[in-house]
Amino acid sequence: MSRMVSCLYLKKDADGLDFQLYPGELGKRIFDNISKEAWGIWQKKQTMLINEKKLSMMDPEHRKFLEGAMQDFLFEGKDVEVEGYTPPEK
Repeated sequence: MSRMVSCLYLKKDADGLDFQLYPGELGKRIFDNISKEAWGIWQKKQTMLINEKKLSMMDPEHRKFLEGAMQDFLFEGKDVEVEGYTPPEK
């Protein structure tokens, strides 16, 4: 049986992550308050940010930027914005 969390991003109860995917206190907060679905949405946004902004995970400043964007996205409800990107019309 999967673990349920009250997801802060989706604002509903949903399946929780199977284990802590991010280190430290922030990782614990994500594990306790973010669902698998919301984490999957973030991963797509993260990939877009890394590719469009040409971020290197070897660069501490780039990692710090990405961590800030993750916190804003998951906990503050701020969408990821990439300059010049227009989402496809449905």
